[in-house]
Amino acid sequence: MIYNTLKLQLNELLAKETNFITNASNFSALIFNSLESLNWVGFYLMSNNDLLLGPFQGKPACTRISMGKGVCGTAAAHAKTIIVDDVHEFPGHIACDAASNSEIVIPIIINSKLYGVLDIDSPIKNRFDNNDKIHLEELLEILINNSNLEPVSNYYNYK
Repeated sequence: MIYNTLKLQLNELLAKETNFITNASNFSALIFNSLESLNWVGFYLMSNNDLLLGPFQGKPACTRISMGKGVCGTAAAHAKTIIVDDVHEFPGHIACDAASNSEIVIPIIINSKLYGVLDIDSPIKNRFDNNDKIHLEELLEILINNSNLEPVSNYYNYK
């Protein structure tokens, strides 16, 4: 299974580095180049109560997303992973790339603090399912456990 291979590769990539930006950059490249039917993989990181574009692979993207806006802002505001089968039917969808048709967004939450989100887009409708959710959340957990997020000092506190 591709996800098991990705977990092994990610652990190797992160073995000697703890800088979150560096590790998130390699994470984005690994996922983008390993999974089929993706057109964007990247991070939005908290900055002054907005999500600010972080490391990514794909076409240029929206630079700032407000909490509660679009799929990323909604996942962040509700502190839960969101899978959207058809982004064109999602109320308030932010169309950074017109080629994107489906999306999964996973919040980065540690000790009730939101540091950002992982955003993955596909040109294929219904690209993501619960299996993807489970494995991508596990991959993100590997990134978090091997990275120091404290230098990414802006976060949203849910308390």
